[in-house]
Amino acid sequence: MKKIVLMVAVFLICATSFAQILKPVKWSYASKRINDKEAIVFIKATMEKGWHIYSQTVPAGGPEATSFSFSASNDYKLKGKTSEPEPITRFENAFKMKLSYFENAVVFQQRITQVGGSPTVKGTVVYMVCNNMQCLSPDEVEFSLPVK
Repeated sequence: MKKIVLMVAVFLICATSFAQILKPVKWSYASKRINDKEAIVFIKATMEKGWHIYSQTVPAGGPEATSFSFSASNDYKLKGKTSEPEPITRFENAFKMKLSYFENAVVFQQRITQVGGSPTVKGTVVYMVCNNMQCLSPDEVEFSLPVK
């Protein structure tokens, strides 16, 4: 009887551990006015310990690069490209190439020029997250941020 109870317990523990959905990246958003017509949108990724996301520039044949797309609006125009801080660059055995990525947290910035009323910046970010054991499929997150 003890063996049966032990086997059932082990089965339940294994079954629930495989059923968990990993979400090691949390996204947050903010904006800051520079002047009457310009603002910066901050898009922050916070990764759980041991996980990393990739830079916006990744060589062909590598993992999914982090990318941003912004919805068209009559209230604002993008000024330049989305910027990122200096990434960590190292050789990754999983992809057999040198790759640039971010650990712990990273803040991407997008400047906008206000054209109309109070703009709400909307868009999506696509990213891929990996640790030293596995990579998760690329994920897409929508965002909407009023610029005040």
